Amino acid sequence: MPEASERVRGILASMTLEEKAAQIVGYWLDQGGEVVAPMADEMATSDRSRSLAAITEHGIGHYTRVFGTRPVEPAARAAWLLEEQRRLVRETRLGIPALVHEECLTGLAAWKAATFPTPLAWGASFDPELVEEMASAIGDSMRELGVHQGLAPVLDVIRDPRWGRVDECIAEDPYVVGTIGTAFVRGMQSAGVHATLKHFLGYSGSVAGRNHAPVHAGPREVADVFVPPFEMAIRDGGAKSVMNSYAEIDGVPVASQPEILTTLLRDGLGFDGVVVADYFAVAFLEVMHAVAADRGEAAQLALEAGIDVELPSGDAYLEPLVARVASGALDERYVDRAVLRVLTQKEELGLLEPDAFDAEVPTEIDVDTPRHRDIARRLATESVVMLSNDGALPLAGSVERIALIGPNADRAEALQGCYSFANHVLAHHPGYENGFEIPTVAEALAAAAPEVEFEVAAGCEVDGDDRSRIDEAVRAAEGADVAVVVVGDQAGLFGRGSVGEGNDVESLDLPGVQRELVERVTATGTPVIMVMLTGRPYAVEWAFDGPGMKPAAVLQAFFPGEEGGTAIADILLGRAAPSGRLPVSLPRSAGAQPYSYLRPVLGGPSDVTSTDPTPVRPFGFGLGYASFAYSGLVVDGEVASGGAFTASVTVENTSGVDGVEVVQLYGRDVVGSVTRPVAQLLGYARVAVAAGASRRVTFEVPTQRLAFSDRRMVRIVEPGDVEVWVGSHAEAAPAGADADAATGGVIRNERAARARNLPGMATPRARLSITGAVHEVSAQDARVVSVRVE
Repeated sequence: MPEASERVRGILASMTLEEKAAQIVGYWLDQGGEVVAPMADEMATSDRSRSLAAITEHGIGHYTRVFGTRPVEPAARAAWLLEEQRRLVRETRLGIPALVHEECLTGLAAWKAATFPTPLAWGASFDPELVEEMASAIGDSMRELGVHQGLAPVLDVIRDPRWGRVDECIAEDPYVVGTIGTAFVRGMQSAGVHATLKHFLGYSGSVAGRNHAPVHAGPREVADVFVPPFEMAIRDGGAKSVMNSYAEIDGVPVASQPEILTTLLRDGLGFDGVVVADYFAVAFLEVMHAVAADRGEAAQLALEAGIDVELPSGDAYLEPLVARVASGALDERYVDRAVLRVLTQKEELGLLEPDAFDAEVPTEIDVDTPRHRDIARRLATESVVMLSNDGALPLAGSVERIALIGPNADRAEALQGCYSFANHVLAHHPGYENGFEIPTVAEALAAAAPEVEFEVAAGCEVDGDDRSRIDEAVRAAEGADVAVVVVGDQAGLFGRGSVGEGNDVESLDLPGVQRELVERVTATGTPVIMVMLTGRPYAVEWAFDGPGMKPAAVLQAFFPGEEGGTAIADILLGRAAPSGRLPVSLPRSAGAQPYSYLRPVLGGPSDVTSTDPTPVRPFGFGLGYASFAYSGLVVDGEVASGGAFTASVTVENTSGVDGVEVVQLYGRDVVGSVTRPVAQLLGYARVAVAAGASRRVTFEVPTQRLAFSDRRMVRIVEPGDVEVWVGSHAEAAPAGADADAATGGVIRNERAARARNLPGMATPRARLSITGAVHEVSAQDARVVSVRVE
């Protein structure tokens, strides 16, 4: 049994089996014909003909998405919720209120609430502190409305950009995912709202990037890639809730695996909170995985595995579960275990206090305050990545006419991710506006440069093959000094978009005829700035290395939210400088996937294969308006296997403008007992450096950053030599470095060698010796690199 107070144990002792079951399910108040969860239209839900009082006769564990299922006025709905909580306390036998959960991946997914950049943009910012500030603001709004739990962050490590849910993820590097995800947890929970880590475990490793597809990850990949972000968010962030993955790993659904949801999660990682089911995941054990004959067997498998709460409703954990216990097939102690965890969470949140619902709700609640907008603008600005620039940016003051072209140039929806309220819910309610200010790129540019003449021409839709408006866009470009062509995605769910949950792809070409639009506009000879508003990286090598004319500059923005248009306008006009870095490699082709920069030698190109997975722009890549140089790398010569070492480097701004450099520390085991990556990010830091100035950056690195699972599947730090260097991206190599130094001994083919000529820099590699015996990593070992900037 989990630790629980005397009050909680006393409540449990007084409960009937039906009351216990009611506490471990949710109820989706407003769920109707809208499909905002996978297969929601096909799943059995609670009887809508019964009154709410009848449905909650025995109590209720969760209320599902009170604010996030249809457009409701925040203050009015909060007042309704307060009265409903009072009714539960007053009219149910035990007087236990409901825990209310909401989606909050890009901000609270509710009408009129602030929409922040999507998680992939958090990763591009490389700024955990700002992400923590954002999460605190989101949490404050949720708490003011009466919401107790947020279903974020997503800690799935990106493995394949074809997967539709990439925009919900943070990065392809587990450490970046872990540090930024942990920051989100701290921020949200500082506001008194429990964060929910998802999706535990391995969800993003699905075959061919298809949603809900099987996962064939080996135990070492699971342990060394998928687990670490969750471990950090639990041990360092104190996360209170975890959501299971829909996936099946090597034929066994995670929702039915006690080895993952109990042995690993609780015994191994020290998690002591509540595990909630991803929506319908319990029923899916019957419906999709076919490992259960009916809902009762599905309930038993999930409960025994360690899923404490069935969401979004009680398809399996109500009548089917009660019948299973009554028949003797399921030991009631599993029900008691889950109920104790749920009641303990409610107690921690203050829901069991006598005065929990005494305070009145304000008559007006602002869920998009100036504080929200300031954070949104700063995070959007920091997350924009400049992929190329021949000097066209920032736009010169002599520009008089700008053609704003492309399907995403003048659409607010193009700035928002899949789990934004606009794309997730309002798509089903076309009569409603967003409910907050969200200037498009065209609107923001026009407002920022009133002296410039603008002509807007979409040219084409995001998807489809309609070319009828391309000629109009070409004419607009011919009459302009510069053309800003904004292309990319429309986020949505299950086929209603080009990216998002259920919108997986076979090709990584820009959707529809957008490439043709860009090439036709570029062929006019008018300088073209290509801006990509997307939820995944696309294969756009043609924009850098292809035949013919190319865009003069390319910006990448991952769904930058309500202030994204303003941030892009600021960067185009030079009012702000791009400082984002790619959190995921920019692929050469869909056929080269899955790919990760964290690859062994055999995972890269060589002369023994004709295929080339080398990305067009690597992990960590990004340009700015300032230029930098690295020098004076000093790394400790040796370190004990269980200790920490320091690495220091000088970063000099060699330009005439202030700038921010994202300094990245990499390492490589020279020889390992199992194959190791040719480059691994050890630590990173955003460093502001004034024009002509320099700063000294020191990393203190616990050796656990080099830990891996050995042949016994024990996580160790292994003695031996390690190369350490500082680079501006994962492929950056010091001038004159030979192929052996960069690839571990494999000569790269000619096409791959071009990646070595990318803009970027790196220090010469320093050699570090890890001494002593093999160190078996313990729960007490440090996980995070500390950084000092002088």
